[in-house]
Amino acid sequence: MANSDGKYIFVFTGPDGSGRKSVADAVGLTLGVRKVISYTTRGRRPIEEDGQDYNFVSEAEFREAAASGQFVEHLTIDGYRYGVKEADISSAFEKGSVYLILNRHGADILRELYGDVVVRIFLYADRNTIRERQVQEGLSEPEIEQRLSHYDEDMAYGPQCEHSVENINDLGHTIFHVTNVLEEYLQRDLVDKD
Repeated sequence: MANSDGKYIFVFTGPDGSGRKSVADAVGLTLGVRKVISYTTRGRRPIEEDGQDYNFVSEAEFREAAASGQFVEHLTIDGYRYGVKEADISSAFEKGSVYLILNRHGADILRELYGDVVVRIFLYADRNTIRERQVQEGLSEPEIEQRLSHYDEDMAYGPQCEHSVENINDLGHTIFHVTNVLEEYLQRDLVDKD
């Protein structure tokens, strides 16, 4: 599974509310894989932190970065702009494997640009579970409906990804499973010293 450098760009994708962020951040922390943070023009949600979940920027800042070619990919979803800067990927990737949390469009763009070093991990849950999670996050009913409006389209992307993992009841089990999947790529020959 290792490429010539032994470095990978892991892309966590799947429907909103599938646990992409929770799983990706836990696995990244466990394996010491650096996170590349996307930029967005949408407002920060109550549970999000600037510079940790996204880099929250103004429309003008985003437009300027896009016009100067800083984004390796950028797109608009539900009126908000999202993008990943090429310099952020390059500088982090020089030091080792990285991970990103992207929607299906961003995942496809990175796969096209970087090829087989991009490994897509599709996380999913059923519609009712996702709705419950979004209610717990404190999202309004219109926000929930807007996010769920992409559910079927997002779910259809799963079979195109290298790995697909259901994340419903046991977050710890999902994190453990995905950590083992990524460890197969990293092949760091970790030895249990207990």
